[in-house]
Amino acid sequence: MNDFQTILVANRGEIALRVIETAKSQGYRTIAVYSEADAQAPHVAAADAAVYLGPAASAQSYLCTDKIIAACRKTGADALHPGYGFLSENADFAEACEQAGITFIGPPSQAIRLMGSKRASKLAMLQAEVPCIPGYQGSAQDDGSLEAEAKRIGFPLMIKASAGGGGRGMRLVQDDGDLKQQLRSARSEAKSAFGSDELILEKALLQPRHVEVQIFADQQGHCIYLGERDCSVQRRHQKVVEEAPCPVMDPELRQRMGQAAVEAALACNYVGAGTVEFLLDAERNFYFLEMNTRLQVEHPVTELVTGTDLVAWQIKVAAGEPLPLTQAQVSLTGHALEVRLYAEDPTQQFMPQTGPIHRWRPAIGEGIRIDAGISEGGEVSPHYDPMLAKIIAYGATRDEARRRLIRAVRETVLLGVNSNTWFLGNILQHQVFARGEATTDFIPTHFAHDASMSAVQINAEERALAGLVFYAHSAQNNTPSTALSNWRSNVNRPTPFRLAMGENEFSLQLGAVGSGVENNKYNITVGNVLKRDSKNTKSSDYDQDRPVLEISLHEFGPESLVYEYDTVRRRIHYALVDDELYLASERGNAHYRNITHTPPAKPDPAFSGKIHAPMDGAVVEIMVALGDRVQPKQTIGVLEAMKLEHQLTTEVSGTISAIHANPGDQVKNRQLIIEISPDDQ
Repeated sequence: MNDFQTILVANRGEIALRVIETAKSQGYRTIAVYSEADAQAPHVAAADAAVYLGPAASAQSYLCTDKIIAACRKTGADALHPGYGFLSENADFAEACEQAGITFIGPPSQAIRLMGSKRASKLAMLQAEVPCIPGYQGSAQDDGSLEAEAKRIGFPLMIKASAGGGGRGMRLVQDDGDLKQQLRSARSEAKSAFGSDELILEKALLQPRHVEVQIFADQQGHCIYLGERDCSVQRRHQKVVEEAPCPVMDPELRQRMGQAAVEAALACNYVGAGTVEFLLDAERNFYFLEMNTRLQVEHPVTELVTGTDLVAWQIKVAAGEPLPLTQAQVSLTGHALEVRLYAEDPTQQFMPQTGPIHRWRPAIGEGIRIDAGISEGGEVSPHYDPMLAKIIAYGATRDEARRRLIRAVRETVLLGVNSNTWFLGNILQHQVFARGEATTDFIPTHFAHDASMSAVQINAEERALAGLVFYAHSAQNNTPSTALSNWRSNVNRPTPFRLAMGENEFSLQLGAVGSGVENNKYNITVGNVLKRDSKNTKSSDYDQDRPVLEISLHEFGPESLVYEYDTVRRRIHYALVDDELYLASERGNAHYRNITHTPPAKPDPAFSGKIHAPMDGAVVEIMVALGDRVQPKQTIGVLEAMKLEHQLTTEVSGTISAIHANPGDQVKNRQLIIEISPDDQ
């Protein structure tokens, strides 16, 4: 038995909170670690003590083995839970813990090392007779060898980073004409993400399901499986929706896949929680994909259908206790689904979002579980993954769980940064998903043109509401009372507003209808949406068909309002910070600025040749020099934010006239990076 008393959680965000909560419930003292960017993060406050690691960049904080081992010694932590991501699947880190006498709450370092290599793990699985996808996992890594093997395997095929996962270093190649470029791209991304550019090749299985099996092994040599999860709905190989059990599973297939997963674990002398991932084709053949030697992001759905606490199991097994259940005692009850709440804008090609969190109100209700690592007043940093929370629902049936999750997604309020709630809700409502028929090609085949991924056209009702919030807040602040019933504008003349949304703006005229506290009705005339550099907003912006909306305001509080329009009454949440308004809706969040008293902006004209940062991030590469000639759509730089790379491309042909950033520089959203002197056009 390993008699440890204090657990250091070498992670951040929602998984750090999740582990701290369970460890405390088991009676353990807990230690958090944090970077400069996370000094006020919820996981820091939740732990019994916290240790500062260093600057915000992961390489200088959460990925520093020496600093984390030192934090254990400094606080007396004799056990360490790595969570997922960061160092959780780093064999050298697990070995360093072992050598320092710190119990690593995870598998042995040799198991992590073996299964962390797609090449080595596939060879081991072939030896253990676990079904594998045909491909190449050899040691020869030169272009010539890989190109020859690719032609032997045939197209389409997948290039995969041997050392990694999560879709990084992964490329689908349809024919040999694209092979060289994709090999180069996959190598570069794999080296950047995992420190290794080793690749494997596999025959591409078209339209399979992604089904993974949760296994658990103890130090006494017992290993069981706790059902499976279907993670087929993916975007760029990143999981979007996870559920348990798989909609097409039956007892016979579950037993075959579960036993194969157990054989995979036994082949590497596994201990603790692990996940064996498979691809399942339409003929019910399954193939080993990889093994994740850690707790998965989607572990809550397994917990809900098995009635277990997998983090508690991890701690017990690490302490030397046997598994709490035998295989015969494992049963699945009901259905659970999970979606990942990301700080990203699906309408802008899923651009990661950074900035303050002005409002955070997670949904509550029967069968709803929220695992989150954020708090109101916090900040979404560009240094880490954009996943902020997981929204999970449980029900007696799949459809009950799905309905509950749709409602939870709709009712979750996150204001200050854009998120993917509209995207998630539409996926859950899609008929293909509702029927349980989604495969890994669901998004490109059935969802590629969904409205949630297109630029949102803010309608007249939403624009009118934005003006009403500014008006009501201004009127409310002109009186001593904060109660809506105690204020009323007696001015009959309409009040003008000019509001901006990104690069667009529009005008409003808002006037009270009648008088008396009981009315609270307003006529709001909504002007056209204009480009801010097209012309100044004038009365002519209201054409002859301009909408005049009558809206009744029933409640107005600091976080939400209740209004009535066209006989329908609704509540809408908002956050108002100075002249910045964040307004929630089922179609996503809208951000407005009150520019009524601001001089008209003079932005750069279109195709000006100025390249700005699309978000906060770090400059990875500048591909041009002063005086270089460039063409439209040419990639001239790479920016990294939230573990993803974003290309900086030109809109004009011309000559590079100025470079304002260097590789390694941290830049802010809209910061000028490169200037081009355009050719005469």
